[in-house]
Amino acid sequence: MSIQHSNKAIEIKISTVVAIAVILHDNDLTRLESELQQLTGNSTDFFAGECAVVDVAHIDCATLDWTALIKLLRTYGIHPVAVRNAPELVEESISKLGLSIDLGTKTRQFSEVLPLDQQEVEAPVTEAMIADVLPAESQPDLLDIPTRLLPPMIIDTPVRGGQRIYARDTDLIITAVVNSGAEVIADGSIHIYAPLRGRALAGASGNTSARIFTLSMEAELVSIAGIYRTFENGFPVLPPHSPVQIKLNGDKIDVTSTTHSTTN
Repeated sequence: MSIQHSNKAIEIKISTVVAIAVILHDNDLTRLESELQQLTGNSTDFFAGECAVVDVAHIDCATLDWTALIKLLRTYGIHPVAVRNAPELVEESISKLGLSIDLGTKTRQFSEVLPLDQQEVEAPVTEAMIADVLPAESQPDLLDIPTRLLPPMIIDTPVRGGQRIYARDTDLIITAVVNSGAEVIADGSIHIYAPLRGRALAGASGNTSARIFTLSMEAELVSIAGIYRTFENGFPVLPPHSPVQIKLNGDKIDVTSTTHSTTN
């Protein structure tokens, strides 16, 4: 098989990189390290080189030891690439550390402007928009306006250890096993019609209503909208051979049977 080589020495293309969010509620590094130890079971490769956006909206980041924080996160396999909600006062010092300033929703609004030929289909429809183009007697009920949904991503083959799959802006359906060391991510819900043995992260863009479904719960880690749960102390007691659903209940993850009323 011949390989096609480009005449260009370098190409720049838009790509999607999934990054976890590290939301700080304290700038006490001793406490942060203690909670990281609990979360990871003191495993330094728990996050396996994940890129991360550090959110400092809830702390006084002017007094934060950034160099020590970065070192601490990297110790646990978390690689900070950007900082979100940083005040302008510290943006320059953050940039000097090689981190980007993440603008959050502002960046998303500008980066996802739709082509003109798609805006009428995919852009949100409001009453004001309808009033601008239709006389009052011709205006339809907003409930009658169809909305366009992205089709789910469907994977029919086993997800190998070390493999990562990301379903952007949609649900993820997998009909084969998700092996240990694999990671499956979706902005919507995740449906696995086989054993889940790796990691599953639903609601990756913050959808707290997202859920994870699997025929056999053997996961290393699950997450809904950034809230994690691990199972180093064992799995919840569920009826044998019971399909499982995983959902967010307040600020904790519930793992329940889909065919019984058992809760955890």
